[in-house]
Amino acid sequence: MGFWGTLSTGIDRLNQFLGKMASIMILLSCVVSALNALLRYGLDISNNWPLELQWYLFATAVMLGASYTLKRNEHVRVDLIYSQLSDRGRMYVDLFGLILFLMPACMLFTWLSWTSLFYPSWLVSEHSLNAGGLARYPIKFIVPFGFFMLSLQGLSEIIKRIGMLKGKDTLPSADLNYEKPMQ
Repeated sequence: MGFWGTLSTGIDRLNQFLGKMASIMILLSCVVSALNALLRYGLDISNNWPLELQWYLFATAVMLGASYTLKRNEHVRVDLIYSQLSDRGRMYVDLFGLILFLMPACMLFTWLSWTSLFYPSWLVSEHSLNAGGLARYPIKFIVPFGFFMLSLQGLSEIIKRIGMLKGKDTLPSADLNYEKPMQ
């Protein structure tokens, strides 16, 4: 398979795992929300940490789910001509978007969220100002981590599309299944 194929496969497997974790986070968020509502309105027991935990779980699901969504080729597109293109044409459009838009944006957001969001919060062990609230720096770590994983998945998609365009059977193939949106 070679270095690039092994790298792409490893990134795909990692994001597959993170996608499964994201779906578990959604379920846990729903359970925490239901239990919190039961405690708050049924038993008149209130605390801030369940509300914050629910927010943390949902935010984690979104940030981890983005790279998984890209892996499955289910991200949102502006479909002007994409659906009319051949698979080869779609690969070129995807490469253009991945290289010129996704990768620079993800690398920038990874860096900015690390330096201005997570790292300062971690240095001071930031906690919620709400009574009974949770630590803030762990959830702030999820933002740069999510963008980093999205950039890694972008790299994997670039590797796969270049391999497919070159006709390399030794590289993993990209999921090019595209369903035109219903209007």
